[in-house]
Amino acid sequence: ITSRTLLKNILEAAGYNVTTAIDGLEGFTKLKEGSYSLVVSDVEMPRLDGFGLTSRIRADKEFSEIPVILVTSLSKREHREKGIDAGANAYIVKSNFDQSNLLDIIQRLI
Repeated sequence: ITSRTLLKNILEAAGYNVTTAIDGLEGFTKLKEGSYSLVVSDVEMPRLDGFGLTSRIRADKEFSEIPVILVTSLSKREHREKGIDAGANAYIVKSNFDQSNLLDIIQRLI
């Protein structure tokens, strides 16, 4: 909840409209119900993790071009590779989190 709230506050303060979801399954459902320019997701979530959500987005013809940013505490190289292999456009480790870096990446992707 804390990371989700923090990211929501950062993005809204930067002028973005934000919709949140409690896990990847709810996130994918909301994606199908709305119109979104970008997905920012944690990796470690119940029911459908961020890797699975990213793979599902990439596999769906309607959403496959939507940029996906994974923000996670998983910092090992194999996690980063798994995220990029799933189709993430960016992989940000929470321990190195920098608000301006996130906003720069978002601007570049949308």
